[in-house]
Amino acid sequence: MLTRRHIRVKVLQSIYYFHQNRHQDLGVQEKFLWHSLDQMRDLYLLQLQLFVEIRKHAETYRKRSKNRFTQSQDKSSSSINFINNKLLLLIENNEELKDTIEKKRLNYWELDDEFVHTFFGELREKDWFIDYLSIEDPSFKDDKEVVVRLFKEIIAPNEGLYQYLEEKRLTWLDDYPLVNTTILKVFKRVNPSNVATFLIPDLYKSFDDKEYALQLLRKVILNDEKLSKEIKGKTPNWDQDRIAVMDMIILKMGIAEFLHFPSIPVRVTINEYLEIAKEYSTAKSSLFINGILDKLVKEYEEEGKLNKIGRGLR
Repeated sequence: MLTRRHIRVKVLQSIYYFHQNRHQDLGVQEKFLWHSLDQMRDLYLLQLQLFVEIRKHAETYRKRSKNRFTQSQDKSSSSINFINNKLLLLIENNEELKDTIEKKRLNYWELDDEFVHTFFGELREKDWFIDYLSIEDPSFKDDKEVVVRLFKEIIAPNEGLYQYLEEKRLTWLDDYPLVNTTILKVFKRVNPSNVATFLIPDLYKSFDDKEYALQLLRKVILNDEKLSKEIKGKTPNWDQDRIAVMDMIILKMGIAEFLHFPSIPVRVTINEYLEIAKEYSTAKSSLFINGILDKLVKEYEEEGKLNKIGRGLR
């Protein structure tokens, strides 16, 4: 689920908070990093639970409609296609999802159900949803397509949901786009035979990614003074005190990868941190950071400090 870039962003934030804290404790900061990374999984599960609650709401809506004196002409009150949607039922019956939602008390939609009402109301107005309700015996593909469209056209673009999640947990602001992308990838590939293992992907793609996050945090924090010296003299027009805090941290992370992570190509490191700088620092930061890192790479090559392993790692 996590990408290396997202891990870098989380480490960047952790290092920033470390330097802002008067009582600097590496152990505490490591716990903060793990907590920050784990919260992405919580957001993913919360988003899955939203689909469960929308299906339940559809079922309740149908029961209420049947009890009215005059039968509604609304297709969603007579068709059972969405209520029996095979993908939604697979999500709802997933034991890991149910257990985690209960243990972590993540089912915000029980208390804040306005989004469930809103999304189902919007769904009922869509022509493609009405067409789906008219299918006599929907296939798993039909069921999946309507769920994907519900997510892509109604849930994901909703600004109110984005703001709501940001208010719940600030770290979700960065996680939201990646979680949405993961949901779409999972929905497009999931089927009844692989749902048990595929519906909730591992947070880390491999143990190496988890170890990378920890070591990057440690290498930057524990070698802060040495990394500062590496930058000194490479900014002739800038006093180090005038360099933006985020820029300094990004530079130190890049240098740490050059010197301590032999399997990561130099160009990958530079490109990743330039993209992060564009999003998390000032408008001119990426050009500034690119210039410094390029200088350092040339210097390290001349001094034989770049001990990269494997092909294409320059």
